[in-house]
Amino acid sequence: MGDIGVGIIGHGFMGHEHETMLSEMEGIRLVGITDRDPEQLKDVKDGVTAFASVDKLLGSREIDTVIIAANNNQHLALVKKAAAAGKNIICEKPAALSVTDFDEMIRAVKENNVLFTVHQQRRYDPDFRIMKKLYEEKALGNVYTIKNQLYGFNGNMHDWHVYFNEGGGMLYDWGVHLIDQLLWMVDARVTSVYATVKNVINFEVDDFFNIQLRFSNGVTAEIELGTYYLKDDPGWFERHWFMGGDQGSAYADGFRPEGKIVRTTELLHNVSGARTMTAAGPTRSFGNPREGLIVTEPLPEVSTCHRNYFENYIRAYHGQEDFLVKAPEVRRVLCLMEAVRESGKTGKAIAFE
Repeated sequence: MGDIGVGIIGHGFMGHEHETMLSEMEGIRLVGITDRDPEQLKDVKDGVTAFASVDKLLGSREIDTVIIAANNNQHLALVKKAAAAGKNIICEKPAALSVTDFDEMIRAVKENNVLFTVHQQRRYDPDFRIMKKLYEEKALGNVYTIKNQLYGFNGNMHDWHVYFNEGGGMLYDWGVHLIDQLLWMVDARVTSVYATVKNVINFEVDDFFNIQLRFSNGVTAEIELGTYYLKDDPGWFERHWFMGGDQGSAYADGFRPEGKIVRTTELLHNVSGARTMTAAGPTRSFGNPREGLIVTEPLPEVSTCHRNYFENYIRAYHGQEDFLVKAPEVRRVLCLMEAVRESGKTGKAIAFE
């Protein structure tokens, strides 16, 4: 099997990330890069061609697959152009700004008989994979709640992400990842969506959202993101997972998570008459547990990294397995994002699926 010749359209932050990763991999050869801003091409790595235009890159016979890493509002036109040129496509997320645009992309891909997938590499995040493993193996029994949270303190966004017309905002930037993770984890229909979407300190685009999902199997999930989450000792990110089941709970903090599985050695079947005094006042249900009642276990280990995304692409390209990220899954996430925006505008829960 020969190396897959790849070209990158867009040499901003993600374009540079792709360039670095692909230059270290076997089975893929980075042929060239283009960007509409010539300044972005000045640091293209040695041995990689800096193409002066998209048309010139798409005209290269050495390039079989293109990675579309341009601004979100350019994805539709670039997918259609790449498909017409007979190139297989990896599109950055969000693949499209609407379900209608995505359906137009898929028509172009099918008409030109090219491969298509989306760069949802955060399906390989260690924190997510740990929680997914707990869920799938029923390590906590029947799960009833999942919380998926991400906070930052810088408040404002960068570059074109602050502009609505460019496809900016946190729902398009990080929301698509957080939603995709939950939908890929929970094997059930989403029956309702209720969301709050805010522009806290940004003028054009959202920088806070809270999304509540109800699944047909009884799971309730909450996704919350805020970029203006001020603390006196902030990290670059604060990442939190919580999962509750009828046989225990689990929490994982950070992208290289620290956390535990937490269980009780004995369920309290009947509350006795004894009271516990706490700072909140007298209580029977919420007092401190007696010694030995709460026990912990380490989180399971997983072996995963973002490089695995391109390893999957190479194998799937050669017919050895399926693409990890499939078009119907991408469309479902986009449908849910539209329901989130509708709920945010109306203040009402939206029936879904």
